Amino acid sequence: MGNWHISRRRMLKGLGATIALPFLQAMVPPGMSVYNMAKKPIRFACLFMPNGVNKFHWTPEQYGRNFELTSTLRPLSNVKNDILILNNLMNKGSIFPGADGHYAKTANLLTGLPIYQTVGDNLHSGGISFDQLIAKHKGQDTLLDSVQYGMERINAGIDGAVGFTRLYGSTISWKTPTQPCSREIEPRMAFDRLFRSSLPDSKPKNDKWKKSVLDIVKEDADALQRKLGRADQDKLEEYLESIRSIEKRIDNEEKIKSFEKQITPEIQKELVGLNLRIDEFNETFIGVDITEKTRQMLDIMALAFWTDATRVGTFMFGNSVSNRNFSFLPGVQGSHHQLSHHQNLEDQMEQYRIINEWHVNQYAYFLEKLKSLPDGDSNLLDNSMVMFCSGLRDGNAHSPYNLPILVGGKGGGGLRPGQNLDFEKNTPLANLYLSMARVLDMPLECFADSTGELCEIHV
Repeated sequence: MGNWHISRRRMLKGLGATIALPFLQAMVPPGMSVYNMAKKPIRFACLFMPNGVNKFHWTPEQYGRNFELTSTLRPLSNVKNDILILNNLMNKGSIFPGADGHYAKTANLLTGLPIYQTVGDNLHSGGISFDQLIAKHKGQDTLLDSVQYGMERINAGIDGAVGFTRLYGSTISWKTPTQPCSREIEPRMAFDRLFRSSLPDSKPKNDKWKKSVLDIVKEDADALQRKLGRADQDKLEEYLESIRSIEKRIDNEEKIKSFEKQITPEIQKELVGLNLRIDEFNETFIGVDITEKTRQMLDIMALAFWTDATRVGTFMFGNSVSNRNFSFLPGVQGSHHQLSHHQNLEDQMEQYRIINEWHVNQYAYFLEKLKSLPDGDSNLLDNSMVMFCSGLRDGNAHSPYNLPILVGGKGGGGLRPGQNLDFEKNTPLANLYLSMARVLDMPLECFADSTGELCEIHV
């Protein structure tokens, strides 16, 4: 038993489904230990929040390691030593004639270059986004080179106030300067893309929805369990149960959708005219609590990283200029974009801050989730770099200076988290990407307007 070995690429297979496995002791080659195996892969994620932050409650007063989290950042208390708070970074590419508003500060958040101003579909982001650059260098080793998730569907049309197509506000990931990456916004579809494959016309179309993906691979999983040691058996069981729990949570949402079918034909006609699905109508305009759906998407990304299905992911809490109704939060009575234009009114600024805190809370949830998942001799968060950011500092002023930037994780030992760092004013955001490229062992001498690495974040 001690000499039995399985491949790191081993998957559980069944008729119409495959599931990648987490790291198991049985994957360690004979004669080696988990401690002297090759360095674990590093995962990169970027979580985007639209509309900026209430700047008066974002940055801790103390710099270095002895800092107290602000009210907005307080949800990160359990992972305080796992995060970097980075101050005075700016995206110079978001400043050019005609770049007022949000779009020129969202579409190029990960490219660092000016976008082409257009009201048509001739989009140009200035360059490939950093996440896709990683995918290009590292993606060949995984099932998917990257994943892109979000909470709102693509916006079309023209924002006449600033003269940009709204398409620019719907993505931060660009495979090429003219090709934005498509996003998945439904947990069911995101889950099935990773863990379920369908047989072409061999069964009734809806059969695949009635059976758990774990049932499909059960025979292979049972056979593997019998060959594993005790520790690996427990780890595999924990892993499969985490998949089962997400399936159950998503299936509960199917009941909600069944209820929504009772909406009258008159309302349905209006929804078709607005090109919105029924559930999006409820979420966006009525103020339904989206916390659970958000966490489902983040859980799926965590599973994608844990199974090594991919090592690169982006998540957009909302599109640029998102006007999602956050009245499900105590103390909030309005929508996001509206409240971001607070005009320095105390009540609106506090509601704006509460919305910021909700976003940070979801980020903290994701970091804690990664930290709970074992990865070799450490955990998934230790082997990740998870960026949280917005393309604006203050939504009221559309300020692109001193962007709100957090980075969670140790990057496989390449980062020194637990710091609140103050850089020179207007330090290029691209310097952060250059530093991350170094941690990822990517041969990158420069990126966008980079002037060097952020040495303070490196080990």
